Amino acid sequence: MSRRLMQTIPPPAPPASGRGDSPSLAAASLEGLCPRCGAKTLFDGLVSFAPNCRACALDLAGFNVGDGPAAFLILIVGAILAVGAIVFDQAVAPPWWVHIIWLPIGAALTVYGLRVGKAALIYQEYKHRAREGRLAE
Repeated sequence: MSRRLMQTIPPPAPPASGRGDSPSLAAASLEGLCPRCGAKTLFDGLVSFAPNCRACALDLAGFNVGDGPAAFLILIVGAILAVGAIVFDQAVAPPWWVHIIWLPIGAALTVYGLRVGKAALIYQEYKHRAREGRLAE
């Protein structure tokens, strides 16, 4: 191939997301973006990760988030629901069955909180290249 022809070949296209670089922590966490390319391919279901990114093929199965987000989420969502229910009851004094509204609110806060927490931990693992500890040989 001649040098002239090689010079006219365009550079490779950016990732499918169109961003071209990795997203910020806030964007990746709130929108469920891939930490490498920024495509919205992190989740396969409500809170389950996709096996890999469909845009850049990053292996997401190799990351280990564990139960970290769930432990904090129990405390945060529990506090929000308890304070909300007490304030609502004292301000409006509704019948007891009206408090059933806290079930879907709690479920929604839990699912969205797990998505945000898991995405944030995946982003931090990728950014800091976190791996299991190894003994020096």
